[in-house]
Amino acid sequence: MQATLAELALRVDGSLVGDGNLVIVGAAPLRDAQPGQITLVNGHEKNCNLSACRASAVVTPKGFALRGLSAIQVDDVHRAFAAIVSYFRPPRKKPARIGVSPLAVVSPTAQLADDVDVYPFATIGDDVVIGPGTTIHSSVHIMAGSQIGCDVVIFPNAVLYEDTIVGPRCVIHAGAVLGAYGFGYSLVDGRHQLSAQLGNVVLGADVEIGAGSTIDRGTYGPTVIGEGTKIDDLVMVAHNCRIGRHNMLCSQVGIAGSSTTGDYVVVAGQGGVRDHVHIGAGAVLGAKCGVSNDVPEGTRMLGIPATPERDQKLKMAAYSKLPEMRRQLKKLQATVDKLVAAAAAAQQHDAATDDDRPDRRAVA
Repeated sequence: MQATLAELALRVDGSLVGDGNLVIVGAAPLRDAQPGQITLVNGHEKNCNLSACRASAVVTPKGFALRGLSAIQVDDVHRAFAAIVSYFRPPRKKPARIGVSPLAVVSPTAQLADDVDVYPFATIGDDVVIGPGTTIHSSVHIMAGSQIGCDVVIFPNAVLYEDTIVGPRCVIHAGAVLGAYGFGYSLVDGRHQLSAQLGNVVLGADVEIGAGSTIDRGTYGPTVIGEGTKIDDLVMVAHNCRIGRHNMLCSQVGIAGSSTTGDYVVVAGQGGVRDHVHIGAGAVLGAKCGVSNDVPEGTRMLGIPATPERDQKLKMAAYSKLPEMRRQLKKLQATVDKLVAAAAAAQQHDAATDDDRPDRRAVA
């Protein structure tokens, strides 16, 4: 598949700069692009990389300095480039509806809408309800009493424990586990005894759960993931947590039991939140944050333990100067040692001088 640069510019409603007859045979990111392909540059800060660019053309923001390359200039670089990539590598079409595979195991008490797809080796337990347009991929296990909304996609090997509730248009990626037992124990007669596991997990509408992520069931009530929240791969949300709407939880985040977040909270990779704290709406927690106290809404936090961004940056700036400060301290210490030695020598000299003087009382 190929196209001229002018044809691609027309396809993405962009402005053509350079040779419109240039034939393009593919699209690739800047570091991977080869002759005959088109690439993208998203901002002026990457202008220096164009000197090593092997692509024949580039998609850039409007007004970008080109340095000799033919280009398509657009308002939204990523949107335009995605359309170009899709032209050269069209996404696979969703297969025709397959209905319920005869190799799936579906309880006779489960209620499935007419247009639900259930792939081979999926297991659907007693009293499960699945809404229209939902797709259950191979080896998914949906346990008794769960309710799945419309247009949900659950990818292979995901597990939904009993009574899990999934809102409409949610996406649950491969290997995710919803509703596992919470990590709560009491020490009884020298043994750890598991606490009650009588709650469940509830996902609001348009939630996405990444591959390998886990959300534990509540002790007595639900663990809740609010509408529109996106959870990356390998995230852990513990029992009784209440995650607000439109949160972004990045990879390897861990949130301990009974913690809550407001709406539009962002937790960057490997952030950790202790139990029973609240993260206010709009707060942003930087990578590897260690949160041990409540975070006010709109606050940006960094570090371990997490402190406001400005304070943490001052600490980081001071920390970077420690080697220099150590050298200065050694010099100061050497100077002080010399001054102390000189003072001691002067004191000894004064004492010796006093001893050599005649006793005026004796002369008198």
